[in-house]
Order: sequence, then C-alpha cells, then structure tokens
Amino acid sequence: MLDAIQFSSFAEFVDMGGYGFNVWSVYALFAIFVAVNLILPLRKKQKIVRQLKRRMTLDAEIENEENSKSE
Repeated sequence: MLDAIQFSSFAEFVDMGGYGFNVWSVYALFAIFVAVNLILPLRKKQKIVRQLKRRMTLDAEIENEENSKSE
C-alpha cells in the first residue's frame, strides 16, 4: 500500500500536483459543513430545553397562584 504513495516530500503532498488549493479548500468546506451540522442542532436542542424549562416554571407559578386564590 505504501508503494502506491507517489509523493516524495510533505510539501509535494500539500501541493497535490498543483491542485493543492482546490483539494484542501474542499476538505476545509467539508469540515465546516460537518461542524455546522453537528453544532447547530445541539444549540437548537439546548434552546428548546431552556424554553421548555421556563414554560414549566411559569406554568407551575400560575398554578400555585390559582390554588392560593381558590383557598
């Protein structure tokens, strides 16, 4: 398998036969795409959980006020 590697130096590997900019920019875009698709749903979930907790707290407060008024 190592015989198939055709780069004689790391600089040649980075250059990718003159296509290095294209190759590495695609890798960078892919990494950004993956990161965004992992991070945004997690942030959205945290926001939803915060909103639900806030709603539950408000509902509990309203229920307590209603119970105290009826007594």
